[in-house]
Amino acid sequence: MYRRIAVLAVGAALGLAAQQSAAKVGPEEAAKLGQALTPVGAEKAGNADGSIPAWTPAKQRGKVAGEYASDAAIDAEATVFTITKANMAQYGDKLTAGHKRLLGTHETYKMNVYPSHRVVTWPDDVLKATVANATTAEMVGTEEVINAKLGFPFPIPANGAEVIWNHKLKYRGEAVRRYNNQMIVQPSGEYQITKIIEDVKFYYANTKSPTTLTKENNTFIKYLSQVIAPPRMAGTFILVHEKGGSGNDGRAAWLYSPGLKRIRRAPTVCCDNPYEGTDGHQFYDQVDMFNGTMERYNWKLVGKKEMYIPYDSNKISGPQTKFKDMAKPKHLNQDLPRYELHRVWVVEANIKPGTNHTFTKRVFYVDEDGWQIAAVENYDSRGQLYQFQEGHVGFGYNVLVAGTVPEVIYHFTSGRYFVTAMANEDKPNDFSVNYDDNFFESASVQKRTTR
Repeated sequence: MYRRIAVLAVGAALGLAAQQSAAKVGPEEAAKLGQALTPVGAEKAGNADGSIPAWTPAKQRGKVAGEYASDAAIDAEATVFTITKANMAQYGDKLTAGHKRLLGTHETYKMNVYPSHRVVTWPDDVLKATVANATTAEMVGTEEVINAKLGFPFPIPANGAEVIWNHKLKYRGEAVRRYNNQMIVQPSGEYQITKIIEDVKFYYANTKSPTTLTKENNTFIKYLSQVIAPPRMAGTFILVHEKGGSGNDGRAAWLYSPGLKRIRRAPTVCCDNPYEGTDGHQFYDQVDMFNGTMERYNWKLVGKKEMYIPYDSNKISGPQTKFKDMAKPKHLNQDLPRYELHRVWVVEANIKPGTNHTFTKRVFYVDEDGWQIAAVENYDSRGQLYQFQEGHVGFGYNVLVAGTVPEVIYHFTSGRYFVTAMANEDKPNDFSVNYDDNFFESASVQKRTTR
């Protein structure tokens, strides 16, 4: 037993040492930002054959509340070509393993490919802060970012963990109320809906009151969700304070259950524990494609590739599409999604010795313009592709934010799939909200439940 503990301790120490990184770059490297690179680190130029265009940042327009993502010109475009089981080999080097699995398994699965667009940008303060972060931001282990303020911390990443931190700390407005509808779709196409309201305040990526991340001041998100339906789950609250650090020094979470009628600390709001109300179809760390602790994995930056990913999928996320239009047997209605060719960062996460997770390997595909995870391949202990996550990247001109709506998790063993972040039959994100800090305290949540 002593020998086993010693071996695991050495393995963990080596893993930690491998992740230590002074991520800030020198002035010469940082000078590329805004020149050959965009202010957030993407390549400004298009690719050689023009199938990926140069970056042309959008201008802000619209109201901060009441608007779905849309672009009349993009939405009116026709399909350029369609990838099917019959021709998938022709495009194989630009397809994720998850898309290959879906194409190879289902005759009805297809990927309609459209012209590519690169309009994603951010408020000026975020762009300027990102350039500044390049020469100051540092990562301690994989769980803490310090000396970063407001913008993406690592626009010129040196390893995989830095890429994922860019995703986790991306600007999403100062605060938002999201109407999140979820559905579990059976192999027959039948589905059930869960309705959730989510309130979020962003402390790090906040243009009104930006703070510098330090070891002492490392809270970057506070989140509260309330289940509205179905009745058996209605009244459940989950409260999360997301911050740097591992274990109890990192995420703090509370759960209110109507059955217990009290709010309590919930260490299980983590990792591969099933998210409340999803019947095990989504783990906590799969929300927003990936979130939470990173300490269980070694993070490898594989490099950058051109890949077909879901992008500008305004049709599938807008009010013109109903839930019943989306849910089809075995997979989403593939007449609705839009796929484009984009450059993505590829990051591979492998489980550390002495730790555990249902997924022993995960492969992430992260859009270079938005630092948004667009797809994740999840492998089990046998090395088999167990699940595939697909995030439909959209851009909000009204706030200058990029995100994934909806997000899909395909379960290959059961034939079911799970869809989340749907607002089609509800309301679009409301970025006009303003929350007092007390709103996100456990005592305040308890009081709300007794009114």
